[in-house]
Amino acid sequence: MNLTVKHLFAITCAVFSASTFAADHQVKMLNSGAEGYMVFEPAVLSIQQGDSVTFIATDMAHNSASIAGMIPDGAVAWNGKLSKDITVTFEKAGVYAYQCTPHAMMAMVGVINVGEGQANIAAIKAAAVKKKAGFVTNKDRLDKYLSQLD
Repeated sequence: MNLTVKHLFAITCAVFSASTFAADHQVKMLNSGAEGYMVFEPAVLSIQQGDSVTFIATDMAHNSASIAGMIPDGAVAWNGKLSKDITVTFEKAGVYAYQCTPHAMMAMVGVINVGEGQANIAAIKAAAVKKKAGFVTNKDRLDKYLSQLD
């Protein structure tokens, strides 16, 4: 009986420890920044599974939304409201590409690498070819961001 209580205590500590160490990162949605116009800062982010990212509506008329086909299989998609902060928790490892929906054609995009692996990077790069075809400015921005993960 005493051994069972010790095991239960150890499991409880492990669960609480994992959530205690999860970090919340911040990404600003900006009209202009270090990378130019219509950007997320930072645009490339590496985080751990279980971490959250809060997208801050620093400048108005922006949102953060995952790009269909450019997140890990089985991951939860998100679509924030214009001019509103949104917090997304990343439970599944892999590469996530996201955009500001009204400014997608201006390549207002970002990339988040969750965990140690990049199991879906080939799929993301393949999908990026089609996505970039819709950019009218900053046509190399997404490639530049993805290359930072290599």
